[in-house]
Amino acid sequence: MAMAQWRNGNGTLTVTDGQGGQGEEIPLRIAASYRARSRGLLGQDGIDGALLITPCGSVHSFRMRFTIDVAYLDRKFKVVAVHTMKPGRLGMPRLRARHVVEAEAGTMEKWGIRPGVRVTVVQSGADPK
Repeated sequence: MAMAQWRNGNGTLTVTDGQGGQGEEIPLRIAASYRARSRGLLGQDGIDGALLITPCGSVHSFRMRFTIDVAYLDRKFKVVAVHTMKPGRLGMPRLRARHVVEAEAGTMEKWGIRPGVRVTVVQSGADPK
């Protein structure tokens, strides 16, 4: 999917193992507009599933209410790095990162999201905002 096609809305994230197997489908919110990317998870007490921020190369957790796992993805949705960020932190920019997935701390490990793994994102309904 070309970058210009991403819209705010919902979708699913699937982790692909090295043998081509598919993991569970993770509910995903997609933040593609400047406003949605800036807002991210601010003001929320948690998230069911994950948030994809695109395009994005770095994040912060100022004014966040909970600790998050952050996965940095390259343009082919391969995981470049995964970090856990407590509230009030500034993440280091990742040069090869084009997208970021955020989720509650501890969930990325459970889903098998780690450096070198590829994820698939399928967008469902677009949000009119």
